[in-house]
Amino acid sequence: MRVRSVDRIVIALLTVCLMITTFLPGAGANEWEEKFRGIPQAERLKEYMRVLSAEPHHVGTEAGRRNAEWMRDQLNSWGLKASIEEFDVLFPTPKERSLELVSPSKYAAKLKEPQIAEDPDSGDANQLPTYNAYSGDGDVTAQLVYVNYGIPADYEQLEKMGIDVRGKIVIARYGASWRGIKPKVAHEHGAVGCIIYSDPKEDGYFQGDVYPQGPYRNETGVQRGSVMDMPVHPGDPLTPGWGATKNARRLSRDEAKTLMKIPVLPISYSDALPLLKALGGQIVPESWRGALPITYHAGPGPATVRLKVMSDWSIKTIYNVIARIEGSTYPDEWVIRGNHHDAWVNGADDPVSGMATVLEEARAFGELLKQGWRPKRTLIFCAWDAEEPGLLGSTEWVEQHATELREKAVAYINTDSTSKGWFGMSGSHTLEKFINDVSRTVKDPKNRGTLWEASQARRLSAARTDADRERLKARAEIPIGALGSGSDYTAFIDHLGIASLNIGFGGEAGGGIYHSIYDTFAWYTRFSDTTFEFGRTLVQAAGTATMRLSDSEILPFEFTNFAETVSGYVSEIAALSGGKTDILPLRKSVDNLTRAANDYDRALRDAHREGRKPGNPKALNKLLYQSERKLISAVGLPRREWFKHQIYAPGFYTGYGVKTLPGVREAIEQKNWNEATEQVKVISATLDAMTLQIDAAAKEFVESRK
Repeated sequence: MRVRSVDRIVIALLTVCLMITTFLPGAGANEWEEKFRGIPQAERLKEYMRVLSAEPHHVGTEAGRRNAEWMRDQLNSWGLKASIEEFDVLFPTPKERSLELVSPSKYAAKLKEPQIAEDPDSGDANQLPTYNAYSGDGDVTAQLVYVNYGIPADYEQLEKMGIDVRGKIVIARYGASWRGIKPKVAHEHGAVGCIIYSDPKEDGYFQGDVYPQGPYRNETGVQRGSVMDMPVHPGDPLTPGWGATKNARRLSRDEAKTLMKIPVLPISYSDALPLLKALGGQIVPESWRGALPITYHAGPGPATVRLKVMSDWSIKTIYNVIARIEGSTYPDEWVIRGNHHDAWVNGADDPVSGMATVLEEARAFGELLKQGWRPKRTLIFCAWDAEEPGLLGSTEWVEQHATELREKAVAYINTDSTSKGWFGMSGSHTLEKFINDVSRTVKDPKNRGTLWEASQARRLSAARTDADRERLKARAEIPIGALGSGSDYTAFIDHLGIASLNIGFGGEAGGGIYHSIYDTFAWYTRFSDTTFEFGRTLVQAAGTATMRLSDSEILPFEFTNFAETVSGYVSEIAALSGGKTDILPLRKSVDNLTRAANDYDRALRDAHREGRKPGNPKALNKLLYQSERKLISAVGLPRREWFKHQIYAPGFYTGYGVKTLPGVREAIEQKNWNEATEQVKVISATLDAMTLQIDAAAKEFVESRK
């Protein structure tokens, strides 16, 4: 990457200026932070990975329980107070799986990933077979139709081509959306079964050398995964909205809203090739074509396939590890840090690479405790179980402890799998300046300056025009992404309105072993963060964020960036509606929000300059950390009341992908103009509530003058 010298000077000067103006009381680096960042060790991260990825440890296994107990014991040995909290959840595992091409030729899919000599763990016992959790049971035979990625736009194209999938089995390639959307949309269009395969264009030899020569998915690799309808709600399908404790009330499977209705099966591109090769009918558009050595046809037929999936629908016990360091000053204000520990198979990359960083972060804080440090606020470290099937461990914990979390949770910081590359930041925009400041403090592991400088240099290098480059330079912060779903922050932010962050490294490692038997210690140490230096840096960054949130005299929530971001969302909605929805109430609410944000920012800076403390710091901080709660609506989003946040949510047809201002945006996309008008009112009301909360926070500084 080449960055012009003038750009480097601009980045350096901007960083210095921002450090002067944004390190307000409690928000900056200090001696304890420096001590903390010197403790994490890459060698320990490697050893944690070796232990936790040694065996397949999916939900309900003895290996999963042993891993939880090992982590609990480690955390206790480091001086934290750790225990295991159990829940009982519905987790189906396959009893029967078969897929056959029955005409015009015969082929029986292998549905198996073979052991690779270079990777001893690929032959481990107790591997979970290749399947999609929460697939419907069924034994269906029908003509095959290729539906590209299987998203709504693809069915619009099929309609233009005169192709109907009613009574057919569809085959879709992974990509463009979360996997659970593909069978969901197929069922809505009348299909009786769904096959999902990994095309080498997205996830194989088209990208680079395949495993074991390279990091990408080989011809027999299969992506397992859940097809639960998580955009309706994540967590245990039988206990929506309440914790799945041992004696909890449970819905019947027929009552559950998130179970898939048709059989679904994932396959490799080796198994997909004979099926796609047997298809006739129209040649698909160029954008639908993958990288297999065939001409891609849509069908239907003459290929006819038989698909059979039958599962064991039993309840499994899951094990969340919860560790605490009690706060010295504000014990009833909680900073929560988490990562999941369950995997589809061995899971060295997903999730152990991230789980290891949480463990090392906790150990480092344990070392500080021995040196006399105490956090002002309580720190809670969480190792979630059952994330892979549908965020079950974190969701059930949040639902079970909802009353206490609403009152006490300051923020949640999430990691998942992490690799090598650049520091990624997503989350609540009230924490955008905060996490940018953290990234300005921590050094990049490849000596590219700070994490912030490395990311900014990459953005400038990728800018297509001088105008784009100048626009990037002009903004004080690197914009953080909005959160949709797909990891354990979901219940915190979307259900309870707890400000959340999701951070990690990526961009330089191939992802071709995702959810396969090849996600192993051997793969990770050959092709990902081989020295664990990025993992060590993630410990430093996440720990710095955790420490600052714990020890800040005034919590580092900031609202001008949030107001600017929401204003941009409103402009997008206005353009999307084409004048068919009255956006004026939203514009007025954003104007008031912007005024309040500026007032608070001014009051904070004036107090800092004058050396004044707020009249009641505890009251101020509660107003700040509960500000995100004002962005939720008790009734939730239309047709999915579990999702209550009105600014961010996973899209109903995107799964993981975020929809901002989701109630009105999705109504406009569906051309439901009456609902769009109603949702404008709902969002405006939440923004007005946020404005009142920010005004109340600013008044705390006015009181300090009296």
